[in-house]
Amino acid sequence: MMAGRGGWPVPLFLLFVVGASARIHHLTLKDDTRSRVHLNTFGFNANGTLIVNLTSLRLKTTIDLTKITMGFSLAKTKTDGVAAYTVDDSDSCLLEKYNSSSGDSLTLFKFDLIQKKVFMKKQGGQKKLQIMQLDDQQNSETNNTPTVKKDDQRAKSPEPKVEAQKSAKPGSKSRRKRGTDQSKGKEASKGKVQPVEEKKAEKNEEVFELHYVNESYAFKFFIKIPSPAEEGLYTLSFHNCYKIPSQKKKAVAFDMTIDITAKNPRTYLSAGEFPLPVLYLVMSGFFFVAALFWVSLLLKHRSSVFKIHWLMAALAFTKSISILFHAINYYFIAVKGSAIEGWAVMYYITHLLKGALLFITLALIGTGWAFIKYILSDKDKKIFMIVIPLQVLANTAFIIIESTEEGTSEYALWKEILFLVDLICCGAILFPVVWSIRHLQEASSTDGKAAMNLAKLKLFRHFYVMIVCYIYFTRIIAILLKFTVPFQWQWMYNFLVEASTLVFFVLTGYKFRPASNNPYLQLPQDEEDVTMDEVVTESGLLASVTRVKKSNFEREQIRDSSV
Repeated sequence: MMAGRGGWPVPLFLLFVVGASARIHHLTLKDDTRSRVHLNTFGFNANGTLIVNLTSLRLKTTIDLTKITMGFSLAKTKTDGVAAYTVDDSDSCLLEKYNSSSGDSLTLFKFDLIQKKVFMKKQGGQKKLQIMQLDDQQNSETNNTPTVKKDDQRAKSPEPKVEAQKSAKPGSKSRRKRGTDQSKGKEASKGKVQPVEEKKAEKNEEVFELHYVNESYAFKFFIKIPSPAEEGLYTLSFHNCYKIPSQKKKAVAFDMTIDITAKNPRTYLSAGEFPLPVLYLVMSGFFFVAALFWVSLLLKHRSSVFKIHWLMAALAFTKSISILFHAINYYFIAVKGSAIEGWAVMYYITHLLKGALLFITLALIGTGWAFIKYILSDKDKKIFMIVIPLQVLANTAFIIIESTEEGTSEYALWKEILFLVDLICCGAILFPVVWSIRHLQEASSTDGKAAMNLAKLKLFRHFYVMIVCYIYFTRIIAILLKFTVPFQWQWMYNFLVEASTLVFFVLTGYKFRPASNNPYLQLPQDEEDVTMDEVVTESGLLASVTRVKKSNFEREQIRDSSV
């Protein structure tokens, strides 16, 4: 595999971009054995729609089909602020609640693989959802409620608003009949299926057709949120489980191709994401104004400017550009259902640069580089050797998560990697500050520069507290708020993270601004080679008397002249 400059494999980086964030999902699974596949979580408002098109489902097993339970579940949060996937985290198959009288807000689609039917039942607060089966002729009507024909041969629903329809495509009946005959012949030859009594629709139950063509199952259905009473955060999942008398529940291997389109009126964004394009655009403007003000400050105090001040300016500009591209991505997602690849690539690049610059800048400030010393110690170098690669890995994990469908098995893995690596980086970035505080505590009591070192020590302690508060707020408090506020207000999490980042940038710039009275900049660059005045006393007649400490160069000149 060829690698680009810097050692990054080019095909790997392109893989990050493929399938960028979207609300029109296309998922392909191969040899998957998970018993539950989380497909999508979306906040629906009134008249929101969900279209699920299972184009291919193939089973790779020799187990009796009567022992296999497969199907979809649509779960709504019990409370507005709790994610829908927390409704049921047990090992039990959710489809077993099909005949239960639990009060959970569920819609279950249970597949009968032998009779080629789908039995659908609504429970709890989802009884008024408008659900119907679609065929290929209704693809152009995905944004509106399709006109559905009645099927007199199917059991009628007690709710007149909800109707189901069998496929009406010309020639489809004959093809399905041939496919069904072929499947029956193959199943009979393998001895997998025994004759069973045909199941009939129960009360409050609807029956749809499960197509079987070319040894794969297909099913397409449409859901509409009819009124504000049914608004909420919904999670769509696929279930694959079966029972063996001597063993616990397991799952069979299967291949699946599915397309999911979730949409609210006039936008593809979830209900909790409506303000995000404007939010990121406004925050980008704030960061840009802060960066311009910082540059003007550097130009005004050129004599006190160090290299790290320009690095801080580069960080502010990179952050502004990064969230600007993020706003553009969300705009295209809202309008078209998916991000434009070019804008997504630009966002990923600037996001990588921003993450690396942030932790490098914090580590350099914590070690005092450029202000006090130009050479990093061995401890400092070890921190950089650990933090920088981890930060690159964390940003890479973030990009993979952004560009991967939720239903893939890799999604959960990279999400855990991102969380763990991010915590490690946040903890490691505190070590340089702690070492600097300890060094100043020791120096303040030994070298006679107590007043200056104590002022610098106080500044470092403030910086330490700022970093801890920033990490604690963005990694813990903001996430907790995300799970407690109503689903329409989940954009508050993004706002709090960006606002706290802006406040952190401003406070850091204020603490370490280029100014003559900044205690951080008052220490000489080399304590051994620069003349420094030491205060003898601050009272009485000797208030202005100082002891002059000669540099090594001056002492050598005096010694040579005396010889």
